[in-house]
Amino acid sequence: MDAEELPEPLAAVVAEFARHLAAERDRSEHTVRAYSGDIASLMEHLVRLGRTDVGQLDLAALRSWLAGQSTRGRSRATLARRASAARVFTAWAHRKGLLPEDIGAVLATPKARRALPEVLRAGEAATLMDAAADDASDGEPAKLRDHALLELLYATGIRVGELVGLDVDDLDDGRRVVRVLGKGRKERTVPYGVPAAEALAAWLRSGRPRLAKPAAGPALFVGVRGGRLDQRAARTIVHQRLQAVPGAPDLGPHGLRHTAATHLLEGGADLRSVQELLGHASLGTTQIYTHVSVERLRQAYRQAHPRA
Repeated sequence: MDAEELPEPLAAVVAEFARHLAAERDRSEHTVRAYSGDIASLMEHLVRLGRTDVGQLDLAALRSWLAGQSTRGRSRATLARRASAARVFTAWAHRKGLLPEDIGAVLATPKARRALPEVLRAGEAATLMDAAADDASDGEPAKLRDHALLELLYATGIRVGELVGLDVDDLDDGRRVVRVLGKGRKERTVPYGVPAAEALAAWLRSGRPRLAKPAAGPALFVGVRGGRLDQRAARTIVHQRLQAVPGAPDLGPHGLRHTAATHLLEGGADLRSVQELLGHASLGTTQIYTHVSVERLRQAYRQAHPRA
């Protein structure tokens, strides 16, 4: 049953919740779509229980909905997200007077297990950047762009959506920092190093003017058709470039984000500085990269110690 197939009162609630997420909470299109789908599923469950009014939603119904998701084999990550969607929904519905109390506030679910992300080793990252620099030495615009894009992703650890949203004026080449608009429209300033600065200067001087068309506007990175580069194209660039690095895992832009964070911590950066650079709202999100470093230490120990 899709949201459109729900009884009209429940479908209207799902639609209004979606508008709240987009307009009032400024959530991304992806989050709005995911949370709306979750709440449509919850409303469908409510209908199966013989209820057609959102005010009939109670804690038992919430728990039975999540239990049903679990028996159908949903992952812990999916269950955690759906429980989060339910909590956001019930808090909103209570404020709107649709629910007599915020029943989701006491909803407890197991946290999603976090798998350690794959990252490049320092040598693999250097090989990737060196190969891109060699390719760009012929001055071909797309190669200059790819080199600058890779250097900036690895130097800053920014998200791919943040990368393609950058405008030329977001760069401060004098201070070697970039102004980034992150999740929730929160702005942060992220530094980058000399290699990224040089690659960006070459792209802006000799590459972008030859590719950009009026449709690109102020976009920092543009595609082969002259418009702003989109996320799919940026992912394709990273995947294709990594295929030429012997032994490297198949990573996308988010893999370079993981790599940047891991190498910063391994190089001695403190956790809170890395949190600020990555734009994480919670320090707990950043802590996964300390686990990556510890796992590497364990691997080195097992390989090197005679009694490991």
